[in-house]
Amino acid sequence: MTTAFITHPDTLLHIMDGNHPESPARITAIKNALSKQGIEKQLNIYEAPIATDAQLAKVHSIDYISRIRALSPKAGLVRLNPDTAMGPMTLSATLHASGAAILATDLVMQGKADNAFCCTRPPGHHAGRANSAGFCIFNHVAVGVAHAITQYKIKRVAIVDFDVHHGDGTEDIFKHNPNVMLCSTFQHPFYPHRGFDTRTNTMINVPLAANADAIAYRDAFNREFLPALNAFKPEIIYVSAGFDAHMDDPLAGMRLTDEDYTWITEFIKQVAKQHAKGRIISILEGGYHLPALGKAVTKHIASLIEK
Repeated sequence: MTTAFITHPDTLLHIMDGNHPESPARITAIKNALSKQGIEKQLNIYEAPIATDAQLAKVHSIDYISRIRALSPKAGLVRLNPDTAMGPMTLSATLHASGAAILATDLVMQGKADNAFCCTRPPGHHAGRANSAGFCIFNHVAVGVAHAITQYKIKRVAIVDFDVHHGDGTEDIFKHNPNVMLCSTFQHPFYPHRGFDTRTNTMINVPLAANADAIAYRDAFNREFLPALNAFKPEIIYVSAGFDAHMDDPLAGMRLTDEDYTWITEFIKQVAKQHAKGRIISILEGGYHLPALGKAVTKHIASLIEK
């Protein structure tokens, strides 16, 4: 398989404070792990462009985009909400992260890559149509999905979100869009305390209790996601790839291991092979234990590479 790896130097320059777990070291840990395992040499590496306001406006309000631009500081930090802040390079980092999703969509839809992984930050799946939240400012998965629908006339897009936190921003953006299915597993009760009671035919939310392990996740994917995805028949699959359900992650209480991320990726690959011509675009969300993050992402990408 031809796998595109998309990142940008500015993703290392977004800092919320000196001790924040959503740090530049996350990107470094991933790249070091890929290099150590020799996987980096098997990737086609691209530098992410900047998403335009017109591309962002397909999923975010113009007023919100303008407000974020106006709040971007020349120095110091500006706090958008209790858990999300902007420094001088944050705007550039998040614009390149959304741009990575757009480039990934172009590469996969134009047949220049079979699949893609966007190694960017800040994450995006908590950002709603007009709000930041949970370290997220713009919703990169949503920007990519909207680009696929408008630019390539895709009629059915699936999003698989295995981050330990519910992708409430993604649900906010697409909950009334019949062309988009969101399949989301998440720890409950837990931040953002949403999604546990909003399931619909296209919002397949599966809350899981703390300490859920591989058995619980595999049951959720096979029993809840698989029938829904087979009925929906997505033409392309996006992945909100959060690795904070790992048993070593300090911000959550789940029990997945490195190998479980191989299983999850293989599940997504099989659905994509059956319905979506193998087209997968994966975008980094959470994951805050650096060694675990590096190893889990390496498993995920190694699975994307394999036929």
